[in-house]
Amino acid sequence: MSLNVDLMINSLPLLIAGAGITIQITAISVGLGLIIGMFVGIARISNVKLLRWLAAIYIDFLRGTPLLVQIFLIYFALPVLLGQRVDPFIAAITACGINSGAYIAEIFRAGIQAIDEGQMEAGRSLGMTWVQTMRYIIVPQAFKNIVPPLGNEFIALLKDSSLVSVIGFEELTRRGQLIIARTYGSLEIWISVAIIYLVMTLTISRLVAYLEKRLDTK
Repeated sequence: MSLNVDLMINSLPLLIAGAGITIQITAISVGLGLIIGMFVGIARISNVKLLRWLAAIYIDFLRGTPLLVQIFLIYFALPVLLGQRVDPFIAAITACGINSGAYIAEIFRAGIQAIDEGQMEAGRSLGMTWVQTMRYIIVPQAFKNIVPPLGNEFIALLKDSSLVSVIGFEELTRRGQLIIARTYGSLEIWISVAIIYLVMTLTISRLVAYLEKRLDTK
């Protein structure tokens, strides 16, 4: 059995457009996850017991349940409470963003705890508050340490974003499914989809490695 190369070539424009949507979802979701993760990660190690407790619940729930279930909760269950339909794009980035936030929170926590405790003491001795010390001394140093795991999280979410295809959102995987439904070329299309995902993940890996190297030289 031979591959239909013409089908693969003709399908590329649609698949590449889907890949662009995949990258868009991933970038927005990771950006949202960074904001959530930074605050939740700091709350996880704060001196306020209630904040630590709430952060732990958030992290445990999001990491302990499948992303697919979270997508269903937001797209199918949330409209029952709101009384109106949730846009697939909003549902996709919300589910992926809050899921990513739980993992990034643990990355931030580990990065912050890797900083010598003397840095906090030095900041406090200069008259800074705990928040100021975290903002100006601890977090900037921790960010350098968390670049590699953040890159891994971006790659993981890029691949996991294929799950939003179940709510009909036309990212790369969904585009592949639609093309197969029309052409019946399962082998050719899934090979094409796999190659595009591979190119994207390898590109991100190289960019993260470059950024890590640049930060090491500073």
